[in-house]
Amino acid sequence: MPTDAERVARDAYDNPGADWFYSQIWGGQDIHLGLYREPGESIAVASHRTMERMADLLEQERIGDVVDLGSGYGGAARFLCRRFGARVLAVNVSPTQNERARTLTREAGQEEAVTVVEGSYTDVPAEDASRDLAWSQDAFLHSDQRHLAIEEAARVLRPGGELIFTDPMSADDTPVEQLGPVLDRLRLPSLGSPAQYRAHAARVGLVEVGFEDHTEQLATHYGRVLEESRARADELRQAADEEFLDRMMRGLGHWVDAGSRGLLAWGIFHFRKP
Repeated sequence: MPTDAERVARDAYDNPGADWFYSQIWGGQDIHLGLYREPGESIAVASHRTMERMADLLEQERIGDVVDLGSGYGGAARFLCRRFGARVLAVNVSPTQNERARTLTREAGQEEAVTVVEGSYTDVPAEDASRDLAWSQDAFLHSDQRHLAIEEAARVLRPGGELIFTDPMSADDTPVEQLGPVLDRLRLPSLGSPAQYRAHAARVGLVEVGFEDHTEQLATHYGRVLEESRARADELRQAADEEFLDRMMRGLGHWVDAGSRGLLAWGIFHFRKP
């Protein structure tokens, strides 16, 4: 069952205005942070580059069974199917996103390889030691019990299996009160941090393979989304009410501000189960 914080995220993502915003502005099928090479680069292109980079870091030659934790519109699940020939269990709390993910998966002819289920990454509907890879992009921040997501990833991984994920985080030395505007938007008491994720992983026996720090990309990404939202404000108003639009614009600004001030961290965490 989803936690209270995850239910807040589910309700937010199920909002029709939010669905249009994420599917049309924030990367299309891939609604996570991107790796940008030049100013003004396409959000979708940068977001796809993140998946490519994560896949390049994986150590296994063959990846058969995958779980995608917080799978959104299923873009990563379909990518992993294409890249590795994997079978992917896509776990996500939002019925609206899941419906779109199933449609996109059918259109891609991947419905036999990608299974989309409504569920929580804090209570994954998969058997112990049944997956070669646990994958997640910018989803764990929506839970106030992030340690459970790491525990569940460790539980479902086979020996030698890998956990790879990204997540917008607090920098290790950031006082929580400085993140007030960001946290208020998420209705959370805190964000995770690199040190906390390392501690969660160590507690369940996962070995850190590496952390590729891309913190500078966080403010860049939120800035690009804000820029694109302003440019397409008239379209947004056709799909969302003014209250949503105002709240979303202010929220993006808070992320840009906190990222620019060095209060946040972001990058690719990579762990292995011995």
